[in-house]
Amino acid sequence: MATKLVKRENLPTKLWVDNEFKEGTGATVKLVNPKDASTIAEFKGASEADVDNTVSISQKAFESGPWASLSGEEKGVILNKFAQLILDNASEIAYFESVCSGRPLAQCNYEIPRVASVYRYYAGWADKIRGDSYPPEDGFYKIVRQEPLGVCAGITAWNGSLHFLAWKSAPALACGNTVIIKPSEKSPLGTLAVASLIKEAGFPPGVFQVLPGGGDVGAILSSHMKIAKISFTGSTFTGRKIQDAATKSNLKRVTLELGGKSPALVFDDASLEKAVFWCTIGIATNAGQVCAATTRLFVQEGIADKFLAALKGSFEAITKTLGSDPQEMTTTYGPLVDKIQYDKVRGFIEEGKKSTEVIIGGEEYTKGGYFIGPVIFKNPSEEAKIYREEIFGPVLCVRTFKTEEEAIQLANDTDYGLAGAIYTQDVNRALRVASKVRGGTIGINCTSVVGPQVPMGGFGSSGYGRELGEYAIRHYTETKAIWINMN
Repeated sequence: MATKLVKRENLPTKLWVDNEFKEGTGATVKLVNPKDASTIAEFKGASEADVDNTVSISQKAFESGPWASLSGEEKGVILNKFAQLILDNASEIAYFESVCSGRPLAQCNYEIPRVASVYRYYAGWADKIRGDSYPPEDGFYKIVRQEPLGVCAGITAWNGSLHFLAWKSAPALACGNTVIIKPSEKSPLGTLAVASLIKEAGFPPGVFQVLPGGGDVGAILSSHMKIAKISFTGSTFTGRKIQDAATKSNLKRVTLELGGKSPALVFDDASLEKAVFWCTIGIATNAGQVCAATTRLFVQEGIADKFLAALKGSFEAITKTLGSDPQEMTTTYGPLVDKIQYDKVRGFIEEGKKSTEVIIGGEEYTKGGYFIGPVIFKNPSEEAKIYREEIFGPVLCVRTFKTEEEAIQLANDTDYGLAGAIYTQDVNRALRVASKVRGGTIGINCTSVVGPQVPMGGFGSSGYGRELGEYAIRHYTETKAIWINMN
């Protein structure tokens, strides 16, 4: 029978420390529903003293708590139970995820099983962290061990909090580390709702902790001398600050999954219907608030007019739903997360309108909430901010190309390299172009997709390191060589 532990009327607005909710002593966190700018709650986030206390508890749990003595199989059992508890409480967790972020409830519900699948995947890895051995041909028997790092911290972004929670905690826990998660102050409720299931799953105290709070909490974690690893998802600007803090403190390991300005290449033999469908998803999902969003669209000249007409029609259908309640299951397109993000995106749009043709969108929504309909700019200059910079909103720049070589050059003309998409029915061309477009994830006849087995990460200013798959395991263990003198 499903175990229902999360209730909508019980807002999770405290720190999760030592397997219980505790009041924070830091700055006030104010949560706002972006559909109407109404206040959801206000509570105290973590202070520096709270962080120090939590890290000490995590360190003790790692070094001498029961977690350190559990077998890999036993850790896997706990991770599997945790995954099931997430599924059992999916509708309530999805509500908490939606209400602060403005992300449609239907989308959040859809994602919960994928979040649980990440914990199930790494539960399978927990008893398979292996090393190597080499024969004593030189008189020494050699053993190579993979050992956990210690206390690992994860700083997550509001546009996919539950995904990032799983990506950062599951591999770390499977490897035997302890974990502290700092969710975005803009949307921490979904993560805290999941945290309420940690004790029930069987994690010992201090193993898996959650510290809500502002950017100051992330800065403290990044520079903390007793944290061995930090994983961050968010902007390139903040990622650089985290890397700098990690370097200047104890040279802790860092994984960065940062911004993007991903290309979509539509060749003249592409399936028009399929390309329009996926290009719409590529910019409209989360109202464009996706690091891997395909915000630069390049269409081969022969089909450009026909394709853009179809894409405009797809965007018009979305625009007609603007203002729909994201907490209704029928809603598929929600608002931007808050006024700061709304004003930033509106600023990009207004600046772009001064010099670039607008095919659709750009008008300001005046009926309340932080809604912005999808916008298409045609043929922006190569120096335009809307073309160069990550906007993190539903703003698409479109240009045309003649040849495959030109398409590849346009795709790679960016500092970013997170993702990309290629639309063609020519398999040889698809694989040829995919090998030349610089990006961590390339979709062929689809936009960027994620799954537990396959790594996620970027090139260049999109960060480094990988999350998910066996590749993430490598970031959460330390390699130790042991030499035994056989003489």
